[in-house]
Amino acid sequence: MNKSEKIKFVFTGSVGAGKTTAIKAISEVDTISTEVKPSEEIIIKRKRTTTVAMDYGQLTLDDGEKIYLYGTPGQRRFDFMCPILTQGALGLVILIDNTHEKPFEELDYFLNLNSAFLQNHAAVIGITHFDKCAQPTINEYYQVLEERGDPWPVLHIDARNPEDVIILLETLLASLEYL
Repeated sequence: MNKSEKIKFVFTGSVGAGKTTAIKAISEVDTISTEVKPSEEIIIKRKRTTTVAMDYGQLTLDDGEKIYLYGTPGQRRFDFMCPILTQGALGLVILIDNTHEKPFEELDYFLNLNSAFLQNHAAVIGITHFDKCAQPTINEYYQVLEERGDPWPVLHIDARNPEDVIILLETLLASLEYL
């Protein structure tokens, strides 16, 4: 990564996995959010609001450099936002809700959705709601990634905890060194 590049990271993943929450947890500026009341019954059961366009926040590194944080909607009807928001990004944070009925299918879906971006960029996988459901395990996620041939690190995190989100970003920054 060269110093003149903007550091832009995009959060994507399952509905309710904590993308908006993670950005709010670490942003030093008031976040821009496009949260609205959901219209789909399955989402209404999971949460009160959902992102329909994007989230935005900023974080400053110790050296004064800014990290620009963008969040995609989790609803599949807004998938067109992923390639728009990943333009100019250096890496991708994929959040998967471990309480989802089929979390491996969710992981597979978001990896496939972003496959063109991931050919030349790094990712990190954050497993959320692990406190509510410890199955599948992190090792099982690694097995799925190994079967796919994907090298991405996997961590379980609480999206409300700024330290957990920072660890995700530090892991992603470290992964950029190996591209």
